[in-house]
Amino acid sequence: MLASRIAAETLRFLPRKRISRVLGRMASAGVPVPLLQRAIDLYVRAYAVDLSECDVPSGGWTSFNQFFTRPLRDGCRPIDPDPGAIVSPADGLVEDCGTIDARATFRVKGRPYDVGELLGDERDASRYEGGRFAIIYLSPRDYHRVHAAVEGPVRVVRHVGGTLFPVNKIGLEHVPGLFAKNERVAVFQESPVHGEVATILVGAIVVGSVTLTFDPAMRTNDGPPRGTVRYLPGREPTLGRGDELGAFQLGSTVIVLTTRRSEIELAVEPGTPVRMGQVIARRVRGGRSVS
Repeated sequence: MLASRIAAETLRFLPRKRISRVLGRMASAGVPVPLLQRAIDLYVRAYAVDLSECDVPSGGWTSFNQFFTRPLRDGCRPIDPDPGAIVSPADGLVEDCGTIDARATFRVKGRPYDVGELLGDERDASRYEGGRFAIIYLSPRDYHRVHAAVEGPVRVVRHVGGTLFPVNKIGLEHVPGLFAKNERVAVFQESPVHGEVATILVGAIVVGSVTLTFDPAMRTNDGPPRGTVRYLPGREPTLGRGDELGAFQLGSTVIVLTTRRSEIELAVEPGTPVRMGQVIARRVRGGRSVS
């Protein structure tokens, strides 16, 4: 406990975003193949990465970041067929999940979070009163692409500026309001089944950047925050459940928020390991699940 507190306090004085940018550039840089392969082999052994699921380029990886953001082979992550299901946007561990209260707040490991602050605009908060939240932590061994939890067009994307603390146990225990302090990108989708659903990609120290597949101009930790982007009607990016949303250029956390309209029951509990495409919540009516 003392060691983690000391580590957290030390991190407060480090240039965390600059460190992350430098490491991100290093991870994306081309290096001699033998050296790169040695680094990848060490990483795979240290974190027990399952390479059998990866779609490895025919010539091998050309940078560490290309390895880290490796795609999966087709069929590795089947999407739950229930049209009323909200699926996990990523591989990882359910850090916490539950209900958003009438003040649009919820608690993670005993610490309060304000939805408006998390989304970067207090005017959005009221829509999420009585909704649900799920927080998924991606460990170093996990697949690090993020996918759509629901089907529907992306209406708005918001890049919220911030710092970059670690999102592991040290950060959760010693940095109050951690997820609302770190730089992040909120993606607002309009689902025909669940209404508005927000997926938040939270940056962290050592994360070179967060990128969006459907909007390459959106890239975190690379200049001033882009702010709020509203897509024109008829020109919104439209995603199906499980379609690729973005990626972490090194790892972090994804948060899914739903409004009261979604009428869902959670299908996971804190501490549950999940894979992308696995159901994390189901639509209910009259107290019964709808499949």
